[in-house]
Amino acid sequence: MPMKLEIITAEREVYSDDVDMVIAPGFDGQLGILPRHAPLMTMLKPGELTVRKGGEDIYVAVSGGFMEVLGNKVSVLADTCERSDEIDEERAQQAMQRAQERLANRGGTEVELERAMRSLQRAQVRVSLVRRRRSRGQGQQSPPNTNP
Repeated sequence: MPMKLEIITAEREVYSDDVDMVIAPGFDGQLGILPRHAPLMTMLKPGELTVRKGGEDIYVAVSGGFMEVLGNKVSVLADTCERSDEIDEERAQQAMQRAQERLANRGGTEVELERAMRSLQRAQVRVSLVRRRRSRGQGQQSPPNTNP
């Protein structure tokens, strides 16, 4: 019996479908969610969210947010989110280099340094996801865009 998964950002609905399993990047480690999971509300850290549906794995980069499991439904409210096939590796690497340079200069306020750290984390997740997808082969699917 599958469960309903919705992944939403402020800009769009990224994914909405019945799935067999969700693996999410929780603050205390990876969270595996199966159908009929106990109710749960947790914060997500930047990382890779894996969706298992019909023997296929679908990969999504999230930059943080919240996940709620209630009934047989998982709702992910992500700060930002990209499907693996939407990520431009070159742009992600450039963003990672810019963030590393900002951190190396150590100039600016604590807020600017925190922002650079978050940018670096986001870029690292994106680059890692693209490289992993490439090494796993192109046989895996990315979630369909469910917007009308």
